[in-house]
Amino acid sequence: MGGGHSHGPVGEHAGGRYRRRLAGAFALTATFFAVELAAGLVSGSLALISDAGHMAADVVALGASLLATRIATRPDRSGRRTYGSYRAEVFASGLTVLIMLGVGVYVVVEAIGRIGEDASLPSGVMLVVGFLGLAINVASMLLLRSGSKDSLNVKGAYFEVVADAAGSVGVMVAGVLIILTGQSIWDLVVALAIAVFVIVRAITLGRQVVAVLGQHAPAGIDPEAVSTQLSTVPGVSAIHDVHLWVLTSGMNVATAHLVAKAGADHGAVLAGARDVLRGGFGIAHATLQVETAEQQHECSDLTW
Repeated sequence: MGGGHSHGPVGEHAGGRYRRRLAGAFALTATFFAVELAAGLVSGSLALISDAGHMAADVVALGASLLATRIATRPDRSGRRTYGSYRAEVFASGLTVLIMLGVGVYVVVEAIGRIGEDASLPSGVMLVVGFLGLAINVASMLLLRSGSKDSLNVKGAYFEVVADAAGSVGVMVAGVLIILTGQSIWDLVVALAIAVFVIVRAITLGRQVVAVLGQHAPAGIDPEAVSTQLSTVPGVSAIHDVHLWVLTSGMNVATAHLVAKAGADHGAVLAGARDVLRGGFGIAHATLQVETAEQQHECSDLTW
């Protein structure tokens, strides 16, 4: 029985490449949060307060994402984290989801409680603060956009900023509608719209986080297709116990048992299987076991 363990080219993981961009977005967001919160408390605008609350969630989420990129690259000195600390980024994304859901639910409850209240809101303040917030969020989006395609951690931060940009637009829209109609109800309507947008974004990101933590097959990779391609490797008669999962963004992992034909070169079988996984599916980290037809029966006792 033979075994093989392969790694792709060694390099910085996806999230780590965007640490400086995360730091820039964090600094911009934290600065504006204080401004918007003060404006919301002074004016009494729920749209401003809700957007400031989401901005606070951004500060926490971006800070957690930034910290996670540092933890993920820290060497393990305990000897027990055999995969390192890369999952820290996934946990940070999970925290972002919880924060977004919390802010969204809070705004919904607060808006419902304010229905029927007659309030006079300074729409001019809402317009100015909304415009400043949009400028800050657009700058942060430009910083994080490219990283959101490579890293789930950065994607969570990017989703937060996108939701905030929508919130800033909503604040300005509410200000204009209040000026045009003289009705403060638009503040509540826009606040509810922001909350729904945030909740939908949180659910979208949450499903991706659950897929990683649940060790689902990587998005875009069909396990059946992997098994089929591995079975075409010269010298392979059967494939079983194929497992595919994501360690963290950009790090796909696979294990498989390859049943070799009689007389087949096990080394050549391993090399061929590694080439299929790396070249055909972008899986650079694979642990493969080559066995004979007789040895295959030793695995039949396993039920998972």
